[in-house]
Amino acid sequence: MSKRLIYLASGIILFFLFICFSYLVHRSLFVQSDFNTTVHLQDHLSRHFDTLFSLLSGIGQFAVMIVVLIALFLILRKIKEGIIALAFFGGFHVIEIYGKYFVHHPPPPQFMVRTQNLIPLSPFDVRTENSYPSGHAARAMFISVICLIFIWQSKRLGTMTKLILSVLLLGYDVTMLISRVYLGEHWTSDVIGGTLLGSAFALFSGIFLVEKSNNEKHEEKKKSFFPKYKIEVKRVE
Repeated sequence: MSKRLIYLASGIILFFLFICFSYLVHRSLFVQSDFNTTVHLQDHLSRHFDTLFSLLSGIGQFAVMIVVLIALFLILRKIKEGIIALAFFGGFHVIEIYGKYFVHHPPPPQFMVRTQNLIPLSPFDVRTENSYPSGHAARAMFISVICLIFIWQSKRLGTMTKLILSVLLLGYDVTMLISRVYLGEHWTSDVIGGTLLGSAFALFSGIFLVEKSNNEKHEEKKKSFFPKYKIEVKRVE
């Protein structure tokens, strides 16, 4: 099975899981577990993490992450792929806004919020009565999956370097997801929904990021509308 089909199938599965999970959230099946998880994190993590997690909250804003995404594709000189990825990036935000308006899931109460305003809020951030899904979680996973695709198909990076970069990205994602719950910005179910949504759309983008193999390039040359003929001149004696 080609990588494109794997990305497509994986993206469809994750998006289907997102839809099913969203229905369960709307039915208020995770209210108690969400509350217990937030209380557990805030009771067992030091308040010294407030500044670090608040900084991550600022970095994860829409305006910052879209600049990071654009810069990534400009550095890699993949303009067409970048335009497609930006379209999917905007697409999952439309679904995020839809979820926050139609999935009944109020955010944590104000007394649980620990966020410090280290970075001014982006004008693109959506403030609604509901908190599902987490846009920060979706953006973090979207960009991380895109980066992982580029890392593991790179021919310049060694296996050890790829592993190190992957672990760093995983560490960033885990820290970002935990921070959303610890700061009282989102419930755990919000973060899970955002993770599924962002990962699914990143995999859809990955369909257009896969580099063609030598066999595919060879087949394209064969199917060229203007075939190239090789002329050989032989000397007749």
